[in-house]
Amino acid sequence: ATRGLRDHRGLSGDGEALTVRPFELEDFTGEIVSDYRPADLAVEIARLTDPANATETLHWGRNYLYTVVTDGGEGPLEVVVKQFRNQGLARRWKRRLAGSKAAKSWRAAAAVAAAGVRTPAAVAWIESRRPEGPSFYVCSRLEGFFEARYFFRALAAGRLHEEFPQVDRAGLLAVFGGVARRLHETGIRFRDFSIGNLLVRYEAESAEPSVYLVDLNRARPGRRPGLLGRLRDVCRLPIREAADRRAFLTALLGAPPGGFRDALFAFSVETFLARNRWKTAIRRPFKALAARFKPRHAHVHISAPQEGASVRDKIVWDPLTDQPHQHASRWERTRVRIADVGDHARTLGAALAAAPRVHRRYKELERALCHDADGAGGESPWGVAGLAVRPHGPVDEQVALLEELGVRHVLLRLHPWQERHDEEEELARALTGRGCELAFALPQNRDLVRDAERWQAGVEKLAERFSPYGKHFQVGQAINRSKWGVWSYGEYVDMARSACEILRRYPGVEVSGPAVIDFEFHYLAGVLNREAPGVFFDVVSSLLYVDRRGAPENEQLGYDTTGKAILLRALADTAKNSAGRAWITEVNWPLWEGPHSPAGKSVSVGEEDQADYLVRYYLAVLGTGLIERVYWWRLFAKGFGLVDPGDGRRRPAFHAFRVMQQKLVGSTVIGPLALAAPARAFRFRDRSGGDLVVAWSVGEPAEIELPGEVVEAVDRDGKPLPVTGKRVTVTGAPAYLTFR
Repeated sequence: ATRGLRDHRGLSGDGEALTVRPFELEDFTGEIVSDYRPADLAVEIARLTDPANATETLHWGRNYLYTVVTDGGEGPLEVVVKQFRNQGLARRWKRRLAGSKAAKSWRAAAAVAAAGVRTPAAVAWIESRRPEGPSFYVCSRLEGFFEARYFFRALAAGRLHEEFPQVDRAGLLAVFGGVARRLHETGIRFRDFSIGNLLVRYEAESAEPSVYLVDLNRARPGRRPGLLGRLRDVCRLPIREAADRRAFLTALLGAPPGGFRDALFAFSVETFLARNRWKTAIRRPFKALAARFKPRHAHVHISAPQEGASVRDKIVWDPLTDQPHQHASRWERTRVRIADVGDHARTLGAALAAAPRVHRRYKELERALCHDADGAGGESPWGVAGLAVRPHGPVDEQVALLEELGVRHVLLRLHPWQERHDEEEELARALTGRGCELAFALPQNRDLVRDAERWQAGVEKLAERFSPYGKHFQVGQAINRSKWGVWSYGEYVDMARSACEILRRYPGVEVSGPAVIDFEFHYLAGVLNREAPGVFFDVVSSLLYVDRRGAPENEQLGYDTTGKAILLRALADTAKNSAGRAWITEVNWPLWEGPHSPAGKSVSVGEEDQADYLVRYYLAVLGTGLIERVYWWRLFAKGFGLVDPGDGRRRPAFHAFRVMQQKLVGSTVIGPLALAAPARAFRFRDRSGGDLVVAWSVGEPAEIELPGEVVEAVDRDGKPLPVTGKRVTVTGAPAYLTFR
């Protein structure tokens, strides 16, 4: 698989001489340190360059940094991979003329190490042979460090001693200056001497910290810089205090700074900071406008559409997010919408005609909800908190996790375009055997939308095979998103009509739909009220994501999540094509995990926020008593699942879901307590007839008073809380409070 191999000498991150070997593969070229050379180079290069193998996301922005466990020659080795994108004409030309950023990082790492400055040991650089393909810089992972940014933030906030008691302020600044001096004396300009690119580690055997440089692709070896060049190279460090500047500049320049040099450095720092503020202010008004016209580029791991594909067919599957990707540009999609304007107009007309009766029903349902803190008024049983799944790993492991969660209602997504469904049936059989009630989702793709016979054959095959395990089938998936293959109402109705006809041949089977995604209920209203002989939904299903609003309590067009749930039920009650029941069959909050996150970095949250939002979403929806079921998508997944498929780690949302089930399954919802913002709470009667409140705060912690004295309090994860009396302070993590 390789050719043209030869050895030459390089340096490790500590300056130790290493042997380096170039390689050439079918898809990639580059160099690798011989000591790390794996038994099968092609396999390991494929592993390193595929983000699906990432064990952790370190940074997700213009470039993507992730960790991978690879074959290090003598055993497993954890490395950091920095993926550089080369999409667009400008980047392609820059790469062609000056080389890739990965190659520059590799050369800079050798030069920096030769200068006696530490950097994580280089392992390889890899470059795609495709013109727009990415390049990758691979280095060993460093442990036990902190970024200089946190030192400077603590310094600015006056909390250095509290946050970094082991750090000698002047000593660390002198180390930073010494590192820069060694670089400059060997003719290297770092050109990115910023607070995020300095990693500080205190070795056990030494009182002086070690500083490692990262993000080296901008570094340039060459002439030794003069005074102005040296100061400009380090002006990104926000060193403002006179004593701090003196410690840093003494180490940088080799002698105590004079008034001129000190003033010149201070001027350089302030000029750099001001320039950044000006750039941000100038760019802000144009940023949103540019985003509308700037060409969209798929992430580099997503395959290109089939050559010669029409605008409607530029859709490929993204395995990292487990959903399709639309390659058609905004303008191309707009042209298709204009061509289908007649169909869209009829759908909108049906929605407008239904609007008055939907509004009346919404107001009726809203008034019927109990808002009495004493529980007077209507009560309703807590609904079904279900989980949506796809096969992943051993069936016994999946079943055990669902039992640990206390889940008895499972939605299994089936892919009608697949030829085989053995794994899905094995999972369905095991779950049914453990007493789970199964429902099935039948999504479509563009091939099935275009080929009616293939769609019908797929539905017939799945209905016959899986109806013995469950009696509920959802027809369609996100039909208001062209990436799922449906461009118009007419296309979906043709599919839904044939699917309904097939599914209703099986006794007891219920059909749900149309599975509109997000809060686009104008489209849902149109689909539910247009004339469609042969199409009828026993349950109106919605993929009601609210993640783009952040917390579930945030409003969109005047509706928070509770308001959206009421409106969904009002649509179901007044629809011409449904029986008046409503389920939410998919929801989650994406995590900050690179291209695995389906909705992008602007929507992603941390794991703790995801756990908080999960419980609060279920309370907001099932607390109304109007929605029968809510299914979280899904059990195993990077980027959004309850369990990390890489190491099997149960995320905080897993534990939050488990405790919610333990506390609320079998309970009765009495209603929300009347509390002042930002506090929120729902009152329940638990299985034993006791009184329970689930309370939280939207934003800052808030103090609330319960209707009785607290006898037991546990947090979101089931851990005891030290609460006595009637007054309780709550945070964004819901707490379960049992009271007299």
